Amino acid sequence: MKAKDLDEILAAPARLAIIATVATLPVQRAEKRWTFTALRRETGLADGNLHVQARKLIEAGYLHRHQIQQGNRQVTCFDLSDRGRRALRVFIGRLRDALEGGSGFSDLSADRRTPKPSEDGSQVW
Repeated sequence: MKAKDLDEILAAPARLAIIATVATLPVQRAEKRWTFTALRRETGLADGNLHVQARKLIEAGYLHRHQIQQGNRQVTCFDLSDRGRRALRVFIGRLRDALEGGSGFSDLSADRRTPKPSEDGSQVW
């Protein structure tokens, strides 16, 4: 696998941490968004770094930013776009393919939903 084969937006550790965190949003959260503060706490990024890297993800179309009213103040929230979810799936798929000895170019646009048996017989995605 060549470096150019990986999405350069997601290849940066801070951006990958942001996208992976936002993608793991618990289903029970009614608002389905991460606040800036919660995302900062979860990723361990400094305010400035989170701001810059989130902006790059927004510009790439991977994240959506929303302002919501909480009490007397505006709160910045983020959620994952469909494009961001697809990009993360492709990125993970290429890494998985590399581990499995594949070419790293599996087409994940159809969305892998069928689990494959692992070596120990358990099902893995």
